[in-house]
Amino acid sequence: MKLQPFNIHKGVVLPLDISNVDTDMIIPKQFLKSVKRTGFGPYLFDEMRYKDKAEYGDDCTTREINPSFILNENRFKTASILLTRENFGCGSSREHAPWAILEYGFRVILASSFADIFFSNSVKNGLLPVMLSKEKIEMLFEITKKKTAIELTVNLPNQLIFSDTLNIKVPFEISSQTKNYLSQGLDEIASTLKNADAIRKFQENRFRDKPWLNKNPSEVIK
Repeated sequence: MKLQPFNIHKGVVLPLDISNVDTDMIIPKQFLKSVKRTGFGPYLFDEMRYKDKAEYGDDCTTREINPSFILNENRFKTASILLTRENFGCGSSREHAPWAILEYGFRVILASSFADIFFSNSVKNGLLPVMLSKEKIEMLFEITKKKTAIELTVNLPNQLIFSDTLNIKVPFEISSQTKNYLSQGLDEIASTLKNADAIRKFQENRFRDKPWLNKNPSEVIK
């Protein structure tokens, strides 16, 4: 699947000061009725975001908003970088979680740790999960408390989070494979298909050199 390549992103930071955010909090189970990858953004953090209940397909524009939930504050309406705490994305392995986060408009998540499957699902869908030390996460939370809203730039090629106006420079680590997938907008299948010609050539040579491999198993037994 071809994804939107990720290189440099600048956006408003939403500080979600909650640890152990599980996938049911991100996108509750009643909305997992489609595998189209779209239509989940309006239900992101549904049980915290709204006061009423809904099902997949319901119109969220008429629902009762929870004004105390940070995602509903006007200053964060355009947020595209999610700042949160440890163990983000724990719980079930639903791929709908990164789908909902991306469709809402987030491109980056900053946390001190992620659930392994959520991390993998995020990368496969073009969402950048950045793992920082607890000290760095705390520092960023402290800065958000002093400002109405802050903007950060996330530079994937240089592996750096920064803000010139706030004098912030935070380097981060990421595997070369993950970096390659995100920067090229690839998942594992798309990455493999880049070598389709070489794979096809290998198959042709293998069947030429070992023709019995291309036969029906029942014919080989005979």
